[in-house]
Amino acid sequence: MRERALLRIGIGGWAVWELPRWLSGFVVAVVAAYVAVIGVAVAFTTVRIRDVGLWAILIILSIASIELTRGPGDEPAGLVKYVYGAWQLPIAILLPPLYGLIAPIPNLAFIHWRVRRTLIHRRLLTTAALGLSYGAASVAYHWIAAQAGLSPGPGLRWLPWVLVVAACGLLQWATNNSLVMTAVKGSDRSARLRSLLFGREQLFNDAAELNTSIVLAVMTSIAWFLAVLALPFVVLLHRSYRHAQLVNESRIDGKTGLLNAVTWQREATREIMRAVRTRSPLAVAIADIDHFKAVNDTYGHLTGDAVLAGIARAMTALLRDYDIIGRFGGEEFVILLPQTTADEVRSIAERLREKLAEIIIPVDMGTAPESPLRVTVSIGIATLDGSRRDVDDMLAAADAALYEAKNAGRNRVCVLADGAPGR
Repeated sequence: MRERALLRIGIGGWAVWELPRWLSGFVVAVVAAYVAVIGVAVAFTTVRIRDVGLWAILIILSIASIELTRGPGDEPAGLVKYVYGAWQLPIAILLPPLYGLIAPIPNLAFIHWRVRRTLIHRRLLTTAALGLSYGAASVAYHWIAAQAGLSPGPGLRWLPWVLVVAACGLLQWATNNSLVMTAVKGSDRSARLRSLLFGREQLFNDAAELNTSIVLAVMTSIAWFLAVLALPFVVLLHRSYRHAQLVNESRIDGKTGLLNAVTWQREATREIMRAVRTRSPLAVAIADIDHFKAVNDTYGHLTGDAVLAGIARAMTALLRDYDIIGRFGGEEFVILLPQTTADEVRSIAERLREKLAEIIIPVDMGTAPESPLRVTVSIGIATLDGSRRDVDDMLAAADAALYEAKNAGRNRVCVLADGAPGR
């Protein structure tokens, strides 16, 4: 019934309806709430030329900073962090809530037009989440300011004002991320929200953006033209953040989101040296998808890529946060398991093998209905001992164990005995 109604009004083909039912409902609810809140704010706002002018100036500066940091192919797909909110918190603080609510609209419309197009429901959700978060910050600030009689001013009057602005900035951060990360986790259950929100680089960037926002609010409260002086700093802030993003992307395998072979070996070398020095147990495992060539030959390379991505997501969700997972090329994945004995790693690998065999990869056969595809993995394991004390020895031994698992019939785990040489 719902699908027929949507088709009649011309929106049945939108990608949002391909999401899980609760998630598509969540997206629609957030966007609808955003529109409703804007309507309420319009009814309670007296439009003044000065307010519109200040809003327009800060929006123009924000769009200018986007254009000055834009580059061909500069923006990655997926979840992207921008620092242009530095211009929007001053809007929320210095102007009535309506202006903070609508501030993200021109920015994200410009990004969609000039920087990178994405699914429209994602752009709408991002806009709504940002708008609601800046609206919440604006309402909180104006309520506190009215109750406490706060206003920017000389001397010690600046201190409580800045503290309240910072608190409202934190409220905006929490509100926006609560809405966005609900959708991220709903669309990808393997997403690790802690690393997305509380990674060192992420926290540093958020703190730098908040500090810049506060400085901008102070400068703009003194004189609007002082905000122009902040344009180079915002541009440099975004460029430095994009540089960190690009460095991080150079470490990642594009098809799976795991570490690439070079980065995995570098990090594994460091962990193995630490384990040798502290005499801690450690294991390395190589997991190989069984009959992967047949998957590519039968279903095509796009399906093969979907299998690789599905296996990678499942491994990330099933293994521990401190295990180091990488793609070694082709259909091979490599895992370093710190603080793990031979008995423990066999148990972990068996559970991983069983769970991966349960994954269903949907296969689109053109005109035929979608059919499920399952794959199995063989896993070879080597543990750290007196004869294996560096990454090359560990990989050779794990590869030898994988060879034995394949020869024994595939879809099984083999642990190389201590002291046994690798092939």
